[in-house]
Amino acid sequence: MTGLRAQAFRPSFGIMTAPSQVAYEDVLRVWREADGIPQIEHAWLFDHLMPIFGNPEGPTFEGWTTLSALAAQTERLRIGLLVTSNRFRPPAILAKIAATVDVVSGGRLEFGIGAGSRPDVPLARHEYEAHGLPFHDATHAVGSLAEACTIVRRLWTETAPFDFNGAYHQLAGAFSSPKPVQRPHPPITIGGVATPTLRVVAEHADRWNMPGGSIDDALARSAILDRLCVEIGRDPAEITRSIVLPVSYDEPDDTRTTIAAALDGGFSHIVLSLGAPYPSQVARWAADTVIDPLTTTAAGNRQ
Repeated sequence: MTGLRAQAFRPSFGIMTAPSQVAYEDVLRVWREADGIPQIEHAWLFDHLMPIFGNPEGPTFEGWTTLSALAAQTERLRIGLLVTSNRFRPPAILAKIAATVDVVSGGRLEFGIGAGSRPDVPLARHEYEAHGLPFHDATHAVGSLAEACTIVRRLWTETAPFDFNGAYHQLAGAFSSPKPVQRPHPPITIGGVATPTLRVVAEHADRWNMPGGSIDDALARSAILDRLCVEIGRDPAEITRSIVLPVSYDEPDDTRTTIAAALDGGFSHIVLSLGAPYPSQVARWAADTVIDPLTTTAAGNRQ
């Protein structure tokens, strides 16, 4: 690890179970199991309204509804969506939904948000047309995201109604109660890779999530984020680096090698994407086979 990200940090490991092409009971089984495994600190869903892989007519559960149900069925895990599409819900509604989940979970929400699906992913683009949702261009999506982050934070923290007159969102007498359990508010994770989105990350995020891709690309985007932080006078080290990495049940050595490279590159928040169907005791397998060997190695390197 070199440069602005060169610092000692404790890795954090979690799991991601896409709520698509699976039964709710399968996701619940994995989350309940993970809730009892200390090595797994967080668990995530994605936010899509229709399948983006597999059978296009297969099941996909709405993310925030599912997250609230899982919040009530777990006790320890930090929980969230990687990441909420800002295109799906008006930001004031989203702030209310997220505060509700934070209350239901007893203050365990990790608030993930992004600009929304790219127009070059046909299956993802279709879900907007199918639900009567507008799909604006990238400039609009990023500008709307920046305003949404401001609105959500203000609704979580301000104690009096306020007006908001932005280029993309307008509110009159905005107020939200109850507030989230966490103070001053749940941590904000922003996902995305495009430079305009990274500018929003630099300004608003506690954590940046790299939604997959190669480690080389992740390191290059992380360096851009460092530069953007410096340009606005923010310490890049204030933003935790997160990455989603697929787990290979058949080739766990490859998974560990990729994770080790991410850790070496400054990504301390690792999300293991578990493919369905989920094997029996998959969370225990991930802890024993993937996480434990990496944390043991890291501990040895620090001695």
